[in-house]
Amino acid sequence: MVRIYKIPVSVLVIIHTPGMQVLLLERADHPGYWQSVTGSQDEGETLVQTAVREVAEETGLDASRYELTDWNIVNEYELYEEWRWRYAPEVTHNTEHVFGLLVPQPVPVSVAEREHLRHAWLPWQEAAEKVFSPSNAEAIRRLATAGGKVNKGNKGQ
Repeated sequence: MVRIYKIPVSVLVIIHTPGMQVLLLERADHPGYWQSVTGSQDEGETLVQTAVREVAEETGLDASRYELTDWNIVNEYELYEEWRWRYAPEVTHNTEHVFGLLVPQPVPVSVAEREHLRHAWLPWQEAAEKVFSPSNAEAIRRLATAGGKVNKGNKGQ
């Protein structure tokens, strides 16, 4: 059996409303761990393509119908030990690229059952407290301090 490892480059997509409601998803493989949309880049994809694919896979939303923005924020962090098996043995860190997806209001989503148990639309303060990832919490706080306008001049196409 040939093992296909994940690429240690990922996206974090903060899906939010103008009123600062943030969509969170509860991980199926770790109940109690809440997060925004995340996912690793596939071979040959641009980061925007990764963001669009992950939003579709994890929420059923078509990101092209909304405003997807590259926030030009890059985080590098050490991979959690429990998830390292998904990467090549020598890989210990991941590079995460942050995007925002502005939707007009809390929209219905359909979570990928194998990945997530449920979803919630929460006020940004509650969302920032609920997520398990420090970079996810920081991105939500940055959204709030920017009044929902983080690097709006750089729309992903």
